Amino acid sequence: MKLARILPFARSLIDLAIKKGDIAVDATVGNGHDTLYLAERVGKEGHVFGFDIQSQAIQNTMGRLQEHGVMEQVTLFQASHDQLIEKIPQRHHGQITAAIFNLGYLPGGDKQIVTKPHSTIRALEQLLQIMAPEGIIVLVIYHGHPEGAIERDALLKYVQTLDQKQAHVLRYEFINQINSPPFIVAIEKR
Repeated sequence: MKLARILPFARSLIDLAIKKGDIAVDATVGNGHDTLYLAERVGKEGHVFGFDIQSQAIQNTMGRLQEHGVMEQVTLFQASHDQLIEKIPQRHHGQITAAIFNLGYLPGGDKQIVTKPHSTIRALEQLLQIMAPEGIIVLVIYHGHPEGAIERDALLKYVQTLDQKQAHVLRYEFINQINSPPFIVAIEKR
C-alpha cells in the first residue's frame, strides 16, 4: 500500500513541524510510543511535556523513556491535558512546535477510562494560545466505541469553527474500511 496508514501519516505531520531543540507536547502519553518519538526528534536540546490521567500510563511511559535513555528531556504530568497551559512553564509558551493526541482509551488498560470531548477541546484551545506560529497539532481519533463516537462528533464540530485566518484544519482518513478505523485531524496554527 502506497497511501500512508494513519499512525505513519501522523508522524509525517509531526516531522513537518519539529526539529532538534524544539518544545513538544504529548497530550495523551498512553504507553509512551509518541512521547519517545517526540523526545528523539527534539533531542537533548529540546523538551517534551507529556500528560495522562492514569498512573499506569505514566509508569509505562517512564519505563519506555528510561529504556531508550531520553527521560531527561521529558517532563510527565499525571494530569488532564486540559491543564497544560498551567503545567507547561510560561517560558515555553510560544515555543511549542508540535503536539499529538491519541484519543480513546489506554491500550491494554481500563477501557472505561476514556478521553472526553470537553477536556480535549479545552486542551486544544490552550495549545492554540501557546503554540508557535506554524505549530502542528495532530489528533488521532479512535471512534469505534460509544464514548469515542461522542468525542469525534464534538471535536469535528469544534474544529470546523476555527477561523481559517488563525488555523488550517485537515482531516485524513480511509473512508472504505470497516470497523470505524481511526482518522486524523491536524491543526496548523497560523
